[in-house]
Amino acid sequence: MESVPAIFAGTAFALFGAGLLGWTGVRVGQRAPVAHGVDQRRAAVATAVCGVACLLLGVWCFGRV
Repeated sequence: MESVPAIFAGTAFALFGAGLLGWTGVRVGQRAPVAHGVDQRRAAVATAVCGVACLLLGVWCFGRV
């Protein structure tokens, strides 16, 4: 029963991280702004770092099960 929160958190982090990386990739591929009012390279790097961090948090949560 104690592993249920870790599974939920791992799934949430993994889905959010994958979605964020996918969305960023599509926006960069279309040469559309990733964030309004911010340089495209900086925004793409910042969102990619956050996406990878969320994926790593998801893996860490799954490792705690």
